Amino acid sequence: MAVVSAASGDDYYGLLLGLRPTGPAWPSDDPLLQAIADGLARVHNRALGLLDEADSRTTLEMLPAWERNAGLPDACTGPAVGLAERRRRLAAQITARGGQSRAFFIGLAASMGYPGCTITEFAAFTCGSACSAALNTADVGWPHAWRLNVPVRAGAYTFTATSGCDEALRAWGSAVLECVVRRAAPAHTVALFGYLPDEDWLRDGGAAEDWGTLDLIGGPEATEDWGSF
Repeated sequence: MAVVSAASGDDYYGLLLGLRPTGPAWPSDDPLLQAIADGLARVHNRALGLLDEADSRTTLEMLPAWERNAGLPDACTGPAVGLAERRRRLAAQITARGGQSRAFFIGLAASMGYPGCTITEFAAFTCGSACSAALNTADVGWPHAWRLNVPVRAGAYTFTATSGCDEALRAWGSAVLECVVRRAAPAHTVALFGYLPDEDWLRDGGAAEDWGTLDLIGGPEATEDWGSF
């Protein structure tokens, strides 16, 4: 494939001089042709620049238009900082593909800096459930509930002597991660989030598989094989 290089006014000027008739009547220097050559060189280089602008990975002048058409800045992650990060997010947004599998949501969390996540599904209590099963009633969405278990204490903080009287005794969670996962989740599902169990929970007899959710759960989960939503 031939490579088209940038051109200068002198390049086009030389070409235009070569197109003139020959003979002593023609001056060796032609200011009019020089002006035309400069204009042709600008058009040439702007056309080359358009090739870069047509690629989301190299765009510069049209980056705001690309972002607008791609729905950026993202409502969950906010605006990107720096040209390289804006291009990276743009390319990721354009090439992103959705999914409904465990692997998709675990990979999505990993791409946001939370590797090693697992997923737990919940089942509604039915007449065929064991007596010890959680009373997860079907009318509040439990047949479609699932939880992303994050193996870190994301954003965790504990109530201290200097905390406000209206603050929680303990809080945790990544608002960005939860926003992105909930947006990607099928609309009829209920996405819950759990974070790394703390020492108090385990010391008091809590089971590791039941650790801290940010949403109300009905009790120990009844897990099933992951199927389609």
